[in-house]
Amino acid sequence: MTTSSYASDVLPSGTVDIVVIGGGAAGLNGALMLARSRRSVLVIDSGTPRNAPAEAMHGFIVLDGTPPSEIYRRGREQVRQYGGRIVLGDVASTEPAAPAADGDLRFTVTLADDRSVTARRVLVATGLRDVLPEVPGLAEHWGHGVVHCPYCHGWEVRDEPIGILATGPASVHHALLFRQLTEDLTYFTHGTDLDENARARFAARDIRIVDTPVREVTKNEDGTLAGVRLTDGQVVARRVLAVTTQMQARTEGLEDLKLPTEDLPDNMGRRFASGMAGTTEVPGVWVAGNATDLSAQVGASAAAGALAGSHINALLATADTDAALTAAQGRFPAP
Repeated sequence: MTTSSYASDVLPSGTVDIVVIGGGAAGLNGALMLARSRRSVLVIDSGTPRNAPAEAMHGFIVLDGTPPSEIYRRGREQVRQYGGRIVLGDVASTEPAAPAADGDLRFTVTLADDRSVTARRVLVATGLRDVLPEVPGLAEHWGHGVVHCPYCHGWEVRDEPIGILATGPASVHHALLFRQLTEDLTYFTHGTDLDENARARFAARDIRIVDTPVREVTKNEDGTLAGVRLTDGQVVARRVLAVTTQMQARTEGLEDLKLPTEDLPDNMGRRFASGMAGTTEVPGVWVAGNATDLSAQVGASAAAGALAGSHINALLATADTDAALTAAQGRFPAP
């Protein structure tokens, strides 16, 4: 993880309308929608976005080629422009609290430094963590010589000698996607199964297959990726390795919410289960972005955050009206 550092706002006292956990594309866009609706919004950001190692974000019009750090910097500025607050810190716990007098929901979010804030609703936008195969030397090239997404990084590695380091059944299709980008593609089975049909299809596309397991990733004197050394000692030169990672939603500090999760097929990862607009089975809690849609790129994550934010605001508008009606009828004091 690469941690970014920036000026942190003061944690608000009292109850805020929404706490957004996560300061990436989904969290910031959700916060933007809510702040523009004059909701009191607090974003809690750990400063460890998934795409921090990447030099640029691709596949999203207008912003294509922009460094992730710049996108998030602009996003924070825009959220603050509408009154939203952003606090740099780690969430230690998030749990339901006693409801308000009118029955409206409450949650307590506590940071690692023991500061806490109360919120009416929670938007989880924590993103995911990519779990790489345990191959020596692989992780140090992550985001540069080691890539995972042909749409995020493919153009930048076109025509290079690329290797596919197989991790399971999904790697077969992964290879076909990267074959579109280079004539020089080698598939390292690395102990995974590859049936005769897949081998025939690879042969038809001139994809070389190496069945000997990979021992380590090697590098050049300048630190760039040089290739892979196999268990028999042979070194296969490659400029780029593509890996299908296991993607795990980041759940730290959310355990007390008891949000349901579900596994993806072929051991591809685990995500938070969600419904329309990011709703969950836990009343008052939404989830958006990579934490629930593991394949979403920046644009899709931002769109999901916007949809969740508008849905939260709509339900809060109803709750505000219910509370006002109750107060008008003299049953409870006005909020």
